[in-house]
Amino acid sequence: MVLLLPDGEPESVRRPSALSYAAALPLGRTLARAGRTDGLAVHAVHYRCRGWNGPDAHLAADATWAVEEVVRRYGDVPVCLTGHGMGGRAALRAAGHPAVNSVLAMAPWLPEDDVAATPEPVKQLVGRQVMIVHGTNDARTDPELSYRLAERAKKTNRDTCRFEVHSDGHALRQHYEEVLALAADFVLGALFTRTFARPVADALAAPPPLGLRMPLAAGFGRSLRN
Repeated sequence: MVLLLPDGEPESVRRPSALSYAAALPLGRTLARAGRTDGLAVHAVHYRCRGWNGPDAHLAADATWAVEEVVRRYGDVPVCLTGHGMGGRAALRAAGHPAVNSVLAMAPWLPEDDVAATPEPVKQLVGRQVMIVHGTNDARTDPELSYRLAERAKKTNRDTCRFEVHSDGHALRQHYEEVLALAADFVLGALFTRTFARPVADALAAPPPLGLRMPLAAGFGRSLRN
């Protein structure tokens, strides 16, 4: 099971954005097609509101509720939480649920480092396979913050990697075909124990900073088909 977590906002109690939900669907369709023969199910999560809202962490709470619903409806199936932007933060934060075996966080929104505040937690990622994908020219979510979180996570969970999409922005549109292929390779490998493509396997095995600043090569998806 893949649960898609759309983007959101730091603070808002407004209804979820239909545009953010629609933006998550192409990835969902790609994953569903890639995993059809294995019985992969993909569902997009509808939040109660569009904001994270400080300590309430509404989007992470909704993600946890969605995992509970998967367990209630489908039983003991492994779940990959896949999110973009604020949905990426929700995926990382909700990873501690026992049913979650993997996390794919794309351009995750993360709070600025603050010595007076508690750092974004990473202990819930232990035992999960984790991939972060971030464009180096992202003007909305800071790629350096996702690197720092990945660096902390890697210390306790070696199954953590991070890919950099050079010159791409928040939506990862410039190299979208490669990003979709990378996502499918990771998700199917994590959920169905398939062999990862060489770049993914290398990123997971490499120590920092190599495995956390792995460049996404042009033509990634095409090279897998050849």
